[in-house]
Amino acid sequence: MIASLRGTLISADPSFAVVECGGVGLKCSISLNTARRLPAVGKECFLFTHMSVREDAIDLFGFADEAELDLFRLITAVSGVGPKLALSILSAFEPDRLSLFIASGDAKSLTAASGVGAKLAQRIVLELKDKIGGVSLANEGDVSAAVAASANSAASEAVQALVSLGYSQSEAALAVGKLDPSLPVETLIKEGLKALARF
Repeated sequence: MIASLRGTLISADPSFAVVECGGVGLKCSISLNTARRLPAVGKECFLFTHMSVREDAIDLFGFADEAELDLFRLITAVSGVGPKLALSILSAFEPDRLSLFIASGDAKSLTAASGVGAKLAQRIVLELKDKIGGVSLANEGDVSAAVAASANSAASEAVQALVSLGYSQSEAALAVGKLDPSLPVETLIKEGLKALARF
């Protein structure tokens, strides 16, 4: 299995990159997030990769960092999500933001990705919510806070109150998750509103 590539970037567009390694050009499908982080053509390039072997094709997928690779593998494990749809989801959201949506149960925000309907978004959240902690992220504290807010009953109640006021599930969970969970629900809502006003 090809786990990573280091070589010269010889061609790229928003959906693929060709990296020449030892005289062989290897084409990787990539997300928009990875495309934005590629060096100029002719420069050295490094990508983490995932190789998919099927009966009719061998495909290589490239990622700028391990967090995106880990999320790709998690998302493609969900029934009904293939590699192309996973790349579409990863193109729509940065890994930290996507993890926050999943951890906080914010299926509605996931529907902003092309090809993701409400039912599929719910399935992704349902199947991955407990597994998302295994992904290494830059803002890991935010994801942990969102998970804690979803688990605590007072915090969960405060999150639902903020959602009913028009905030997204992930925004509300992030704001409440940073507060002391032993506070009364009313205080959590009030402090959560203050935190959301600063976002």
